[in-house]
Amino acid sequence: MGWNTKCFRTLCCKGPPSPRTEYDVVCVGLTGSGKSSLLTQLCSESTDSIIPTTGFRIKAVPFQNAILNVKELGGADNIRKYWSRYYQGSQGVVFVLDSASSEDDLETARNELHSALQHPQLCTLPFLILANHQDKPAARSLQEIKKYFELEPLARGQRWILQPCSVENMDAVKEGFNQFINLLEEIDQEHTPGRL
Repeated sequence: MGWNTKCFRTLCCKGPPSPRTEYDVVCVGLTGSGKSSLLTQLCSESTDSIIPTTGFRIKAVPFQNAILNVKELGGADNIRKYWSRYYQGSQGVVFVLDSASSEDDLETARNELHSALQHPQLCTLPFLILANHQDKPAARSLQEIKKYFELEPLARGQRWILQPCSVENMDAVKEGFNQFINLLEEIDQEHTPGRL
C-alpha cells in the first residue's frame, strides 16, 4: 500500500467526531447568588453587562464531553413562586447559593433548596449545589453550609455534589460541573439498557 493511499484512508475514513451528549438542566438560586455570572464565565463571555435575570434564559454551556442546555430562572421573590412551571424535562438541577449572604437570605435559600430537593419532578435528579462567593470574607465554610442546609439527612440516597466556588476560581466551578456531568452520564446509562 503506497503512502498516498494510507494518507487518504487516514483522512477520509475516520468519520466525524462523535457528537457530545446534551443534557437539559435547570439552574435556580436567589437573586444575587451569582447564577448569571458563573454561566456567562463558563461560556467565556464578558461579565461586564450582567443584569439580574427577570424571567428565564437558556444558555448552551459547552464542556469537553457534554453540552448542558441550562435554563436559568430568575431568583426574585415574585419569580420564585413560578419556578416549578419550568422544571419539566429537566435532567439535573444546578442550585447556586451565596455563601456570604445574610442569615435571612440563607434561610430563604435553604427553604428553596429543600423545596427543589423534594419536588416530584426533581427529587430523583442529580443536584449540583454551588456554594458561591467563597472569595468573600463572610463566606461560610462547606461544613457550615452542609450542616445548615441539612444536606446529609435531607438528601440521603440522592445524588448531589456540594462545590465551593467563586467567579475568581472558575477551575472549582468547572470541577463541580464535570462531577455533575458524570452523574448525568451514570443515570443516562442506567436508563439506556445495552448502551456501551
